[in-house]
Amino acid sequence: MQPFPTIAEAGALIAAKKMSPVELTRMCLDRVEQLDPQLHSFLLVTEDRAMADASAAEARMMLAALKGPLDGIPIGHKDIYNTAGIRTTAHSRLLEHNVPGEDSVVGQKWAAAGTVLMGKLATHEFAIGGPSFDLPWPPARNPWNTDHFTSGSSSGTGAAVAAGLVLGGTGSDTGGSIRGPAALCGIAGIKPTYGLSSRRGVLPLSQTLDHTGPLAWTVQDCALLLQAMAGHDPLDPASANRPVANFTADLDKGAKGLRIGVIRHFHEIDNPVSPATLKGIEDALDIYRAQGAEIRDVTLSPMMDYNAPGWLILTAEAYAVHEPWLKERFNDYGELMRDRLAFGALMSASDYVQALRRRRVLCLEMRDAMADLDILITASAPAEAPKIHEVPKWAMFEKPNFTMPFNLTGQPALSVCTGYGVGGLPVSMQIVGKPFAEATVLRAGHAYEMATKWRSKRPAISTALTG
Repeated sequence: MQPFPTIAEAGALIAAKKMSPVELTRMCLDRVEQLDPQLHSFLLVTEDRAMADASAAEARMMLAALKGPLDGIPIGHKDIYNTAGIRTTAHSRLLEHNVPGEDSVVGQKWAAAGTVLMGKLATHEFAIGGPSFDLPWPPARNPWNTDHFTSGSSSGTGAAVAAGLVLGGTGSDTGGSIRGPAALCGIAGIKPTYGLSSRRGVLPLSQTLDHTGPLAWTVQDCALLLQAMAGHDPLDPASANRPVANFTADLDKGAKGLRIGVIRHFHEIDNPVSPATLKGIEDALDIYRAQGAEIRDVTLSPMMDYNAPGWLILTAEAYAVHEPWLKERFNDYGELMRDRLAFGALMSASDYVQALRRRRVLCLEMRDAMADLDILITASAPAEAPKIHEVPKWAMFEKPNFTMPFNLTGQPALSVCTGYGVGGLPVSMQIVGKPFAEATVLRAGHAYEMATKWRSKRPAISTALTG
């Protein structure tokens, strides 16, 4: 059996009865047992559930009755996604013994597609407080070097996918929590358009910025996972009531004809990136040019103009969610979580309203800038992963980040690995599309991956197990 099949590869092999879902799941569980004591990517391993799901998938395989390309695929859920009868903690002492009565909508959809639930994955506390060392569970570690940060808050998903413990997993993204771990862990992750996939049954952070989306080893795998989670949910007030596109139909069209805008000042001036990150972006642009894409520079407001209202809105809305617990159980939160959220108590209604007004102006600016473009490109992280013990408490406020602008506007945004920099750590770029143009974003990301060699390299910690 291939030690690291992608979802697309495993799905095809299972459909051809050349790969056993039970053996694939057993291989992943064995890898969890051997590697996760160093990675801490899982908060809970659901071995019995996984083997039952895999056995059911194998039975369908033998009857030629598979549910689709995800049937028999081992996945994990970020531990803010409710799972019926399975502990869901948000990596917090406050929910240490919380057992929901039903699955999140995304969890229901993935289960209906035949996925194999391996367990619940680490997060930053309530998707904002991390990396924290004063919680009931330690933070996840980067499999490329366990002294280094995964980014967050979908930290466990990023680490588990990169190390091959699962083939894909869920994330949430409020200010970059899918794209950050994808960037630092060297995988693919997409924040879809606001409202494309349901958030019902996912613990909230910021109602007007929260998105649900997938992380996986490849862009193609992200497309398959997103296909199974997208769709209207009438009980999610932010859910978009519109047909879902086919995200894999155009994947192989390449970049020919794409009109690509490069927001150079984001990654060259507003927050200058590392040499390897810049080289990865420039090399990607060369690949797109060679494939027949049109490349031009785009100028927007400074990146901090997008970050300032974004973080104000996030902090105010998150404080509103947590205010009762902050008043009653302040010290039960980890230090990073409580300090970051307490900030929201100091914000006025005027601050919040002005941020919303500024958001509208910036959304219109972005719309106009993309009027005759298909995608935008910039960095998704400023550099290779820092050491985990050196991440500042206020890192999100010290410099503008590359992901928040597209939470503010709600556009689809994908992070893909563009190589390796200092210490062999991954670097990345971000591909951004127009609202509900996920198919174009994924097409561009897949075209890049197919033209490069980065997807053939896995972290040494995981390859040592397979020889």
